[in-house]
Amino acid sequence: MKAIVYQKFGNTAVLETVAQEIPAIQSDQVLVKVKAFSINPIDWKIRKGEMKLMSGSKFPKHTGADFAGIIEATGASVSDFRKGEEVFGVVKNMMKEGVSAEYVAVPASLVWKKPANISFARAASIPVVGTAAVTALKKMGKIGSQTSILVNGATGGFGMFLLQLLRQQGAQVTAVTSKEGAVYAKKWGANLVIDYSKANVLSQKNNYDIIIDLSGKMSYKNARQIMKPKALFLNPTPKPIEIPLSLFGNLFRGKKHVVILSSPSTKYTDILLSAVKDGLEVEVNKVFPFDAYKKAYEYAERGGYIGKVVIEIN
Repeated sequence: MKAIVYQKFGNTAVLETVAQEIPAIQSDQVLVKVKAFSINPIDWKIRKGEMKLMSGSKFPKHTGADFAGIIEATGASVSDFRKGEEVFGVVKNMMKEGVSAEYVAVPASLVWKKPANISFARAASIPVVGTAAVTALKKMGKIGSQTSILVNGATGGFGMFLLQLLRQQGAQVTAVTSKEGAVYAKKWGANLVIDYSKANVLSQKNNYDIIIDLSGKMSYKNARQIMKPKALFLNPTPKPIEIPLSLFGNLFRGKKHVVILSSPSTKYTDILLSAVKDGLEVEVNKVFPFDAYKKAYEYAERGGYIGKVVIEIN
């Protein structure tokens, strides 16, 4: 089979295609013929060596964490799936595993049946950012119509899910996005939209109960300026050092810095599947063919797009 790997940390130039054996499956695993896999910021953070403490430095490494495809084979103890079923799923350890290949072997517990009304590309876009959005929602605690929430970088994959989930809670949501993203932010549930090219959110007079930075560009230090006395700053893209520092610092301050670490689970994916059946939108901005994988990652890393970027394998 063809697979995308890299032999050292670096930019997209280190990515290459190689021939590998189709993976053997264990008794609790399924073998999936991959039809699509999505791109997430964690992919290039790992590839560039920013997550070495968690990813390790053993090569070669694959890229990609969530995928959709067709069951090719099932392990001896797997009874929930059969060959030919359309599914989507995620690797067990996204720091050390990847799905950028024609076939992938994963635990059956991390695979779900694909809703018939969505494409492989859309299904592959759900697990990582969808689970992160549900995790963020849980971290916010009890929220309602009086809760003011700022979502910075609101119309990427994560924001797409989060805005729609927050709408269900009735919170007062301000979304910071591009001019092009404004229409989507409003459609997905934002009450107010700030175009970052025209206004600096830090100079606004409003203060918030919860701020979540999905852009990776607003630090906790800066966010404090517009946080209420007992507000939360949610950080889903922490630097490794920020994880222990935030826990220690929160012991002594009212404005909390909360790191979000999420991993897909059946519990959270069931919430997402229910939401998709109820009309939750999964916007795929652009689909690249497998052979254009470098262009796909270059496009994704530039940012500024709406929804998700996906690579398809035909």
